[in-house]
Amino acid sequence: MACSCSCGGDAATKLIYACSGAANTGYLADQVARKLHAEGTGKMTCLSGVGADISGFIESAKSADKNVVLDGCPVACGKKAFESKGLPFDYFVMTDFGVEKKKTEITVEVIDRVTAEIRGKI
Repeated sequence: MACSCSCGGDAATKLIYACSGAANTGYLADQVARKLHAEGTGKMTCLSGVGADISGFIESAKSADKNVVLDGCPVACGKKAFESKGLPFDYFVMTDFGVEKKKTEITVEVIDRVTAEIRGKI
């Protein structure tokens, strides 16, 4: 019998990390990660913990079946944190979904659309 939680069993471990930067795009990345987490697509965890080289976060990322990094913009803070630690990850940047930094209003519709697109790719 497969475990329905993320405690092990047959379920693959997908960890989701989001930029939560000050711009609208960081807000979008955060909201998409929270929605994916709430839906059970993966488990949201702390990108800052990886960037700060906290051992528990690094070990969790190393042992995950999949790490999903959501950056708000092409500055790519999340991507750089994972690359600097040599950790594997799938990568998505919110501006690749037609969202303009400091311009696009982040509505429920935008959050739902981007969430659906990313869910389909992970």
